[in-house]
Amino acid sequence: MSETLDRSTKINLLKEPIVRRICEVLDKPNSKGWRKLGEIVGNDRRFKVSSDDMEMCSLKVLELEGSPSRMLLRLMGERGCTTGHLFDYLQILGNSEALQCLKPPALQILIQPQSVALTSGHNLRLSCNAVGKAPVQYQWFKSKEEVPNSFSPDLVISPVQLKDAGFYICRVNCGETFEFSQWAQVDVLDVAMSCGQSYQSLGGRLKLVIQPQFQRLHVGENLHLECGAVGRPIPRYQWHRNGVPIPNATKRRLTIPNVMQDQHGRYRCEISSSTERMWTNEVDVVIIPRISVQISGAMECSEDDMYAIGGSSEFFLNSLPEQLYATDKVALLIGNLSYQNHPQLKAPMVDVYDLTNLLRQLNFQVVSLLDLTESEMRNAVDEFLMLLHRGVYGLLYYAGHGYENYGNSFMVPVDAPNPYHSANCLCVQSILKLMQEKETGLNVFLLDMCRKRNIHDESTPNVVLRVTANIVFGYATCQDAEAFELSSSGSTNGVFVKFLKRRLLDDEKITVVLDRVAEDMGQFDATKGKQALEIRSSLSERRALTDPILPGDSADLAHTLSRRWAKAHELPDSMTLNFDCGAQIKLGFAAEFSNVLVIYTHIIKKPEEMSFCQAHVTDFSQELDVDPKEMNRETPEETGIYFLSHSLPQHCLYTRVSSLQKLREELVFTVCLQGTFPAMDEDPVHWTKSINIGKPLIARLDLHRAMRRNSCLQTCLMPHSPSHSPCHSPGPEHQLHLHHGTHQAQDYSRLSPQQHYLGAVGGSGDSFYTVSHTHYEPAYDSAAGLSSSSGRYSIPIETTDDINELQTDFINSLQLQEQ
Repeated sequence: MSETLDRSTKINLLKEPIVRRICEVLDKPNSKGWRKLGEIVGNDRRFKVSSDDMEMCSLKVLELEGSPSRMLLRLMGERGCTTGHLFDYLQILGNSEALQCLKPPALQILIQPQSVALTSGHNLRLSCNAVGKAPVQYQWFKSKEEVPNSFSPDLVISPVQLKDAGFYICRVNCGETFEFSQWAQVDVLDVAMSCGQSYQSLGGRLKLVIQPQFQRLHVGENLHLECGAVGRPIPRYQWHRNGVPIPNATKRRLTIPNVMQDQHGRYRCEISSSTERMWTNEVDVVIIPRISVQISGAMECSEDDMYAIGGSSEFFLNSLPEQLYATDKVALLIGNLSYQNHPQLKAPMVDVYDLTNLLRQLNFQVVSLLDLTESEMRNAVDEFLMLLHRGVYGLLYYAGHGYENYGNSFMVPVDAPNPYHSANCLCVQSILKLMQEKETGLNVFLLDMCRKRNIHDESTPNVVLRVTANIVFGYATCQDAEAFELSSSGSTNGVFVKFLKRRLLDDEKITVVLDRVAEDMGQFDATKGKQALEIRSSLSERRALTDPILPGDSADLAHTLSRRWAKAHELPDSMTLNFDCGAQIKLGFAAEFSNVLVIYTHIIKKPEEMSFCQAHVTDFSQELDVDPKEMNRETPEETGIYFLSHSLPQHCLYTRVSSLQKLREELVFTVCLQGTFPAMDEDPVHWTKSINIGKPLIARLDLHRAMRRNSCLQTCLMPHSPSHSPCHSPGPEHQLHLHHGTHQAQDYSRLSPQQHYLGAVGGSGDSFYTVSHTHYEPAYDSAAGLSSSSGRYSIPIETTDDINELQTDFINSLQLQEQ
C-alpha cells in the first residue's frame, strides 16, 4: 500500500479531482462498474449497502450530470468507509483504471498547519509536512509576504509578539509541482503574565486569559469590550447581551460605535472549540444619556460644556428633574406544577420560561425555578432578598395554586397538605415587608394564581408594612375569582402571560403596561366575564422595567451580589471522554431553568473496527427527578425538553435532570459506552466512567437546607397550627363548568388535566376548546373587598399617632385601577 493514499483517510475527505476521476471510471457501463462495486460492499456487514441504497444510486442517472458512483461513494463515506477499504474493494473488482486513480500524486501534504491563539512572549510553532517523488522544499508566507529564512517544515517564532498575529500559509515545491497548505490564523494576546504564570499547553483545553470589563459610557460614545482565550485550534467567539446572541459579534473584540441607551445591559462572550465551551464573566455596560440644559434664552449647554462656562455640573444636574435608574434588576420566577396533594398544572412551566427570556432582555438577573416545596420556596425567597439592595428593581412572579384571605395573598408549595392553610404557604405581603427593608427602588409582584377565599384558614397574618410609593401588584384575576389556563394538545401560555408577554418590553411605566394587558385580556372571548387582570399600585414615579441600570455608591456590594446570582447559573464545562477502546464521547450541558439541567452525549470518534457505538448516562441520585423511561432519548422532546431543542446540538442522546435544588451532595453519575464488533459476533461490550460535575446551577445555593431564622416565615405570626385546620380543603367538587360561544381553536390551546368546556368550535360537535382553573383551590365563601370586612385591612400599616388616617390613605393608594 505504499503506492496508494493513506489508508485511514475517509472517502468523504478525498480531494474532488480524485473523486471525479474514480466516478468517471465507475460510471462506465461495464461489468466492473459501480453496480458490481455495490454488490461487493453490500456483502461487507460493516457498511451495509442495501438494495434500496443501490436503487437510490441508480436513480441518479435521471438527473442532469447525475452520478450513481458518486452517490455510492457518499453512502460508503457516511458509514465510515476509508480509502483503504475502497482500495481493497477495487482490487476485488479488478478495475485497474479505478485503482490507478488512488495512486499518490507527485506531491502530497500530510500535515497541515493549525490555527492557534497564544500570549505574547511565548514560542509559536506552525508545522507543514509533505511527501513527494522528489525532494520537497518549503517556503512560509504571512499573508502575501514571504517570511524571511523560513525554509523548513516548521515555522518557529520565538518569542512571538503582537505584530506576528495574522494569517500564514506554506508553499511546498517538488520538482516542477507545488501545492499550498491550508491557511493558519495566529492570534496573539497581550496579557501581562504574573510571576510563575504560564500557558504552555496549547493542545489541551481552552484557557481564558482576558475577561471583559465593566463599561460606563455616554450615549454616542463607542463601546469596546475584549476577551480572549489561548488554545489550539484557535477558539471561536460569540458575544451575548442579556443572554441573547449579538448578530455578527464573533470576534474577540466587540466594538459598537455610537451606542444608544437601549444598548445597555449585561454582556458576556461564549468561547468554544470543537470539543468544549466556556463563558467569560458577565459585565454591566451602563449607557448614560447626555443631558442638555437651557441656561439662557436661546443657549443650550451639555453636561460636558458646563465646566467651560465656569459652572458646576453637579449644580446644574441637581437642578434638573431626576432621571430614573435602577441600581440593579433582580427577578425571582417560581412555577409550581407537580402538586403532591392537589390538581396538577401545565401552564406555569411555559409561562416561567417565556418571562425569563423577556426579563433578561430587560437586563434583569433572573432565577427561574419549578416545583418547590415550602422550605425550598422560603429559602429561594431568602436568596432573592440577598440580591436586593438600595435602588434595586425587584420582581417576583409566581404561577401555581394560591388563595387570598383578608387582602393577603398566599402561594401554595407543591408539598402543601390537604387541607392547607397559611402556615403551609408563603404570604406575599410578608415578602414585600422584607423587600422594603432593603430600600428597593421598585417592588413588582405578578401573581398568576387564583384568589378565592380559603374557608379552611381563618388565620390573620400580622404584616406591618411601611408607606412607600414604589409598590405594584399585578393579579392575574380579580379578588375572590379563579385564574385559568387554556387547554389543548400543545404547550402554550396561561391566559395572563399570553397577553403579558406581548407588552412586557414596552418602554412605559409599569402600571401603564399592566393597564394595556388588562385591556387585551378584556377582549379575549374565552375568559371574558370570568377572569380580569387587577392592578394595585402605590407607584408615584414613572418607573418602568426598561429603566437603565446605573450602579450606585454600593458598586462593590452589587458586584458581590451579582457573583452570588451567577453562582446559581454556572454550568459544568463540556468535556471529552476517552475510552480504552479508542472511542471519544463529548459530554455537554445546558440549562432549561435554574433548577433543570440538560445533559447530552455525542460520539465524536468511533474505532474503525467497531460496527455500533452508543453512549448514555445513568446512575443518578435518587434525590433528583429523573425518569429512567425518559433518559437518553434521541430527540429533546422525547425527554421533556421543549424549550431548548432549537439550540441543542443534533445527533445526541438527551437527558433532563430536574429538581436540582434537592441535591445535597455533588452530582455524580455514570457514562456508559456500549459497542459491538463483528469479530465478536455482535455481542455488546461495555465501558463505564464515573463523572462528578460538582453542584450545577441552583444546587450551589443549597435550597434543601432548613429554613433560615430570617426567612419570610418569621414576618407572619400564625395563630393556628395544622392540627386546628378543618379536615378537608377545596376539592374537585368545586370545579366550575363554564360555557361560551364559538371561537377559533388555535386561540385557546392549553394543556391541562382539569378541563372546563367552554363550547364548540366551528360548529362541530366533537370539536371544542377548554379553559381550566390554573392556579386555584376555589372555596365559595365570599371574600372581603379591598378594605376587608370584619374590620380587617388588606395591608396593615406601622403604628403612628393617627393610624386610622394613615391606614385609610395607604389603602386608597392601592385601589383597583379602572379597566
